[in-house]
Amino acid sequence: MMGRRQQVPGGLRVVVAGAGFGGLTAIDRLARRSLDVTLVDRNSYSTFQPLLYQVATAGLTSADVAYPLWVAARKAGAHFRKGYVTGIDPGQRELRLADGTALGYDYLILATGVSAAFYGVPGAAEHSFSLYTRRDATVLRDRVMTALEQRSFSGDDRRLDITVVGGGATGVELAGTLAELRNIALPAAFPEIDQARMQVRLIEQGPGLLGPFHGKLRDYARAELLARGVDVRLDTAIKEVQDGQVLLADGDVLPSDITAWAAGVSAPAWVAGLGLATGPGGRLRTGPDLRVTGQDAIFAVGDIAVIDGQPLPQLAQPAIQEGRHAADQILHLVAGQPTTPMHYKDKGIMATIGHRSAVVELPSRIRIRGTLAWLAWLALHLVTLLGNRNRISALVNLSWRYLTWSRGGGVIVGDDPPAQE
Repeated sequence: MMGRRQQVPGGLRVVVAGAGFGGLTAIDRLARRSLDVTLVDRNSYSTFQPLLYQVATAGLTSADVAYPLWVAARKAGAHFRKGYVTGIDPGQRELRLADGTALGYDYLILATGVSAAFYGVPGAAEHSFSLYTRRDATVLRDRVMTALEQRSFSGDDRRLDITVVGGGATGVELAGTLAELRNIALPAAFPEIDQARMQVRLIEQGPGLLGPFHGKLRDYARAELLARGVDVRLDTAIKEVQDGQVLLADGDVLPSDITAWAAGVSAPAWVAGLGLATGPGGRLRTGPDLRVTGQDAIFAVGDIAVIDGQPLPQLAQPAIQEGRHAADQILHLVAGQPTTPMHYKDKGIMATIGHRSAVVELPSRIRIRGTLAWLAWLALHLVTLLGNRNRISALVNLSWRYLTWSRGGGVIVGDDPPAQE
């Protein structure tokens, strides 16, 4: 029964808050049913987060990873409403927006995503750059480009120290690409800067990089980063982040002109004010069917959700499957049928370290690394980008980057996002 196209009674209102992988999958699953579906998001576009690090390292434009939500909603037969969620009234079944609007619902899917988790590290929020929004990526890119331009055009011979905090996929991908920017593009784009005076450092509190991967793939990723000249520090805790330096728990002080924070995620602060059940990191706690604990009409999917007894990685594929499952449960409920528990189907994980270097781990112990893994990673990300224009533009820009870096090309600048995001 799951997945069949069902006709359901009209007039029922479904509101989906958040237009990430989970939210978009949900409205697509509900498409063309006799439901009044509204998609709500604070932005007028959906951001393809897996490629934000390419924006941050000047390989893609911010437009390459953004897709208009009115188009996505129209294709699914839904309405789009731009707005910032500030509260929920479960008794009245209303979603409250910052402009005072109250959207009534019969069923609500919360898929609003998360923000950076600083784990109480003093100064981390004030003196580091996150990488979760389109604006985050362009701000970090402009900071890196400005630092390089200052050293190139003014004769400033100070060393540029860049620290990436967090050895997950985002941290590894960002550190690896920054190192390639230094090794390949810097000599041609900024010949006045001595490569040796740009230091890229990756700090991970745990014993290895890419924790969900097999040990051999983790070791491969570390070896590849070291070969690219990244200073990889494992089992290293950060005590404090200051302007221009990072203080380690062991007492060491590391210079850091730019600190990028990719060490984890937590629920946005406003989630705590919703009055709903929360779990680790302030994320919404759900039952096996993805209904928020204690609620009969509110579902949570994607990074914002934590399922009791079934913790899932905060990746695209779990969010997609959760969005599909929540939509199916709504169809069950309006048809008078019981809900069913979510069962995650592992389709594998992947991460890239740099040009022609990636790791892929599939079910049945299939593990791939190197060029083949990189090509698989590239193909999957281009295919899953929303919109043919974005796919073509991303393919052209990435191809141009890898073909022309050594001649100073492939560096995108001047692509500014809205002032607020």
